[in-house]
Amino acid sequence: MIWGFKTVAAIDIWTVEHFLSGISIGMLVLSINSKLMLKHFNVSREKIRTSHFDIIAVLLLAYLWETLEHYLETGLAGAMVEYWLQGVEFWANRLIFDPLVTVVGYYLAKSYPILVNPARALSLLWLIVHIFVFPHSMYLHDFF
Repeated sequence: MIWGFKTVAAIDIWTVEHFLSGISIGMLVLSINSKLMLKHFNVSREKIRTSHFDIIAVLLLAYLWETLEHYLETGLAGAMVEYWLQGVEFWANRLIFDPLVTVVGYYLAKSYPILVNPARALSLLWLIVHIFVFPHSMYLHDFF
């Protein structure tokens, strides 16, 4: 299944959050890598024709988050967190689609930096509403 509950679908409602956080993380990675390149190699961002370093950093952060998410879903932080997460994510969602939309968010941040602050605000709002207000992480799929 392409869209649906996270235990059986490649894309779920939290893919939206991965996209928004990809925009935020993308800009963070861009700025840190620019500073490191200038400091250590004396090369400005305009002279770098590749974004391989940025993509590797974004994917590293995305997979670190997915690893943490997996351990939380299996009950490492207790039964309450395990219930809130509502099961273990489908492998294609965890390994392909969530990191992919994070990278897409990076490219959007690189091309349209004006979107970074609205994406950060929406991401923060999304997290506050969907973590602290509602009973579990998959409640939106109950409505659709």
